[in-house]
Amino acid sequence: MAAVSGPRPAIGCVGPPRLLAGLDEVARLDRVTHLTVHGSLPRLRPEELLALAENIDLRGRGGAGFPFARKLKAVTQAAERRDGRTAVIVNGSEGEPSCLKDTALLLHTPHLVLDGALLAAEALNAEDVVLGVTREDVEQSVQDAIAERGPVGRRLRVTRLPERFVTGESSAMTSGLNGGPTLPSGRSVRTSERGLGGLPTLFSNTETFAQLAVAARMGALDFRSVGLATEPGTVLLTVAGASVMETPTGVPLTYVLELCGLGPGQGVLVGGYHGRWLDPYSAKAAEISRESLAGLGAVLGAGAVLPLPEDTCPVGEVVRVTRWMAGETAGQCGPCVLGLPALADILDQAAHGGGQAALDAVHARLRSVRKRGACSHPDGTSAFVESALAAFPDDFEDHALGSGCGRPVLGTLPLSLDDRAPVRAPVPESTERLVVDWTRCQGHGLCVDILPEVVRLDADGYPEQASMDLPARLRPKALRAIRRCPALALRIQ
Repeated sequence: MAAVSGPRPAIGCVGPPRLLAGLDEVARLDRVTHLTVHGSLPRLRPEELLALAENIDLRGRGGAGFPFARKLKAVTQAAERRDGRTAVIVNGSEGEPSCLKDTALLLHTPHLVLDGALLAAEALNAEDVVLGVTREDVEQSVQDAIAERGPVGRRLRVTRLPERFVTGESSAMTSGLNGGPTLPSGRSVRTSERGLGGLPTLFSNTETFAQLAVAARMGALDFRSVGLATEPGTVLLTVAGASVMETPTGVPLTYVLELCGLGPGQGVLVGGYHGRWLDPYSAKAAEISRESLAGLGAVLGAGAVLPLPEDTCPVGEVVRVTRWMAGETAGQCGPCVLGLPALADILDQAAHGGGQAALDAVHARLRSVRKRGACSHPDGTSAFVESALAAFPDDFEDHALGSGCGRPVLGTLPLSLDDRAPVRAPVPESTERLVVDWTRCQGHGLCVDILPEVVRLDADGYPEQASMDLPARLRPKALRAIRRCPALALRIQ
């Protein structure tokens, strides 16, 4: 498995921090510093832990927002029907470049996450606690934390899995941790019934367990002292793919953006690449809460907040993400293997003058993939595109009818640097280069739409370099960019 590390987010807070407490003094809380900041973890009986989770309405922070207490009950009931054995899985995978909050927790305050996982494991009498991660630096941080704790009376380990968007899906991660392929099962088997090693398994994400550890120390009453009465406590947000902010619920979205030096711009994507777009007016009315966002047709999801600045092309940004999401297919069902690449292709055609017919074909393709996948990836991707079409109708129409918006594609929506293709075997790198003929280039910017992994634009909308390394795996996309260049200014050398 290739080593994967990535950017370390900037960290900030609205009001006094809870999950991020102590990080204003040190970069990482080791075991001693963790106990100094947070204190010892109390022991809770199973019924006490369940009552705590219900009282604070703790919900999964990985995207779906499923009530944590219901997960606990489901695992307990499944174990009672069998031999009583259970397991715990902590989902520390963030296969989406717009999300870094769980990475921030595991890099900077891993013991808080381990506390929550072990607290749940004790209540369930689970023998195994496993953290699934995808970054090498995160894996090392968790390994160090496990070593710092010494014996804990349970099998506690961290496992690094392949870095891809679908790794965090519960059946995919469970399969990977069981030694199988890290791919969604496509079957409706709940991890609470059959998960790690075939045992009833409590599966939740990193932030959820960290919140549980904070609540156990504070108690329900103090935990509910900040945030909304209906959604108490704080949440972690990843803003613009770069900053992780802890904020109480109920805070205006624009206030969080302002603290990061940002505004709503042309609109704000909330919930990441399976999320929804808010127009600037809706963004100004939004609060950080499930209820507020639901009223505006959005979901908080995994807490990614991505404002789109005024100087980038929204159509080009959406095409880039859709193309990347199509490349993240698990390779198991038609809507993913065929439908999403076809959606990316027709969206690209619409973006480059394909006319009303291309826009109509986009809507038809959206209908063809929706509710037909083996996992939620086709639904999430199609919802992202559909939301973008509704948020930027004039821009899509201008592009489809040929005039465009005149703005370059700045790559504001973050993507991975590698061109991942999980269903294909690795291709050796080549020494070829993509070359720009400056005497011909007119700054149309189509090349960066098709080949963002290689081409970057300068402030004037022209390629930053005249000669760029071209990995062999990207050669087909490069040929497509060459064919699409209206000025015939590209070639492979």
